[in-house]
Amino acid sequence: MRCGVETVHTIVVGRDAMACRFEVVFNLVDNDIATTVGAAALDLIENVEEKISVYRTSSEISEINGSSVKTWTELSPDLFELLLLAKQIHSQTYKAFDITAGPLIKAWGFLQRQGRTPSPEKLAKAFSCCGMDNIEFHDHECKIRFHVPGVEINLGAIGKGWAIDKAVDLIEMEGVENFFIHGGHSSVRSRGKRGTAEQNIELNGWPVGLRHPLHREKRIGTITLKNKALGTSGSGTQFFIEKGQKIGHILDPRTGQPATGVLSATILADTAAEADALATAAYILGPRHIDQVAPDGSDVAAILVVQEDRTGRLTVISANLDMDLFVPNLTTPGLTVIEAKDYVR
Repeated sequence: MRCGVETVHTIVVGRDAMACRFEVVFNLVDNDIATTVGAAALDLIENVEEKISVYRTSSEISEINGSSVKTWTELSPDLFELLLLAKQIHSQTYKAFDITAGPLIKAWGFLQRQGRTPSPEKLAKAFSCCGMDNIEFHDHECKIRFHVPGVEINLGAIGKGWAIDKAVDLIEMEGVENFFIHGGHSSVRSRGKRGTAEQNIELNGWPVGLRHPLHREKRIGTITLKNKALGTSGSGTQFFIEKGQKIGHILDPRTGQPATGVLSATILADTAAEADALATAAYILGPRHIDQVAPDGSDVAAILVVQEDRTGRLTVISANLDMDLFVPNLTTPGLTVIEAKDYVR
């Protein structure tokens, strides 16, 4: 996804972190503090990476993963709250979102970015260590413990959004009302509006372009974010080819196999952590169970893109989406936009 409406003047402060590019976008009117505040927000994102990265042996998550089985490990309060959120989303999504999929990610080679199909024995061993039931949360203290050896937490599907949420809180504390922040264009959160009265351009939020899942230089539409977060999951850029077959990096933790059937899943939610986690779950669950991710009447909206087997046409399936905020790119060949309740396959 990409921010649209390039005629509005903005200031962008960016930095690489968490294996992607983070950018904070301010309206030009805030130029006197944009650099200072933006840099502080990016510093905070780097601190979050130090805390949760499985690639850093000194991180809090790595220390937890290395703890002895059945030994209570104390967590920082904010990380404990994040794991509780992950547990809640795990239950809500039929266990499609699972932060204990670390051993599976390793078995498939995705942690090392060297994808390969594991042997049945290796996959079975990894699978036996997975499942939120293997984590016990202390009732009164910020502590957890693992029930079986080999459990590993991986926050790759929620951590980037959590970092953005923390950055948003910091920027708001500095008194900035209108800004936009993204991590790798797949995790986004907006506050206020893009543009100002002084520029004679005030948009009703921040426009975000949704990339075509098969042609990244194209868009399937534009969403106007109004004090919302947006997360997108897909295997368009992270996959490996084996025996002529494209195998994506998003694993279904219930089967241990790569998820199939959806090209991309986009979620709108109140926080970026929720949007990221629910986007992963929506990608795995597909249209059939979209109500578990975006229930009727909730503050969560969903957009799934699937490819019809017989025709190859793309179908955009929405749930709970305010269609006044979504403008599909009707020039995209073979694109159909429907609501989830009307989708039959």
